[in-house]
Amino acid sequence: MFKSQIAAATLIAATLAGCNETAPPAPEVRPVRTVTVHDHAQGEIVSLTGQVRAKDQTSLAFRLDGRMIERRVNVGDTLTAGQVVARLDPEILQNALRSTEANLASSQALLTQAQLTFSRQQALLKDGWTTRVNFDDAQQKLLTAQAQVDSAAAQVRIAREQQNYTVLLADAPGAVTSIGAESGEVVRAGQMIVQVAREGGRDAVFDVPEQLIRTGPRDPTVEIALTKDATVKAIGRVREVSPQADAATRTFQIKVAIADTPDGMRLGSTVIGRIKLSAPPGVEIPQSALAESDGHSAVWIVDPRSQTVSLRGVEVARYEQAAVVISKGLETGELVVTAGVQTLRPGQKVSIVGAAS
Repeated sequence: MFKSQIAAATLIAATLAGCNETAPPAPEVRPVRTVTVHDHAQGEIVSLTGQVRAKDQTSLAFRLDGRMIERRVNVGDTLTAGQVVARLDPEILQNALRSTEANLASSQALLTQAQLTFSRQQALLKDGWTTRVNFDDAQQKLLTAQAQVDSAAAQVRIAREQQNYTVLLADAPGAVTSIGAESGEVVRAGQMIVQVAREGGRDAVFDVPEQLIRTGPRDPTVEIALTKDATVKAIGRVREVSPQADAATRTFQIKVAIADTPDGMRLGSTVIGRIKLSAPPGVEIPQSALAESDGHSAVWIVDPRSQTVSLRGVEVARYEQAAVVISKGLETGELVVTAGVQTLRPGQKVSIVGAAS
């Protein structure tokens, strides 16, 4: 009886112990988001800030030194062809003209006297009443007097022409953008008095880094928009690239001809130009897909058959705002984890909750 009770107790204890044993846990499945690798990356869009300027811009200047007594225009004024812009004091040139005119009159008087002397010597030589030496001397004096008259007449023409240079005229329609001298100043020949933006085409001018000049497309289409109002847009083409970099900024100036310039793009307006660079070799994935392995960039690859992940090292060619360009390590069509990369381990079972391409 006692032995049967012990056996029953042992059986009950064994049964209870069996109830406390648990089954092996099932493999943990992590939900992840993935992206399908494309066969190429997209070209980067580069933005630059520049200004709107006139395609043709010229500086108006006097041809002579002198004191400027009048300037009739200011910044912002619109000019017409032939309009008077400024004047120099003409008094000195008027005195020079009077002097050359007097010199011409004196030369003409000497020429008249030389002509009379030559005529007399010519008649006397014919009748034998003078020597050949006297005739030749009279002829030489006549030629000299004629040359002096020609020279004096040329000086008069120059003096009269210079009087016209005291008035500065606009050579074409345009708008005044800058002033170089004020009334009362003594100005030099060639010194800019006013700068004029001529009517016609307009350019968007940008300072471009050397790397972009070297690697950018040859004839890109440039999208141009006002910085203060992005709805004012235009399309342009590069028409001129500076052959030399600026000594201070080490950038190259490029001029983009604006096609069908909107009214809002006035001279001096600040604009943003955007160009799309050529696509680099490699594939593009979201930045969130990047992980790290032994200090190097890596990504998690999903095996679609086993639904497990493995960590693979990659080489990053370029970082963009929300993506990275991978030059080596990925193949077209592979699934790359883009969300949940921090909780994964090699061989981890995953379930794809969202995929993109």
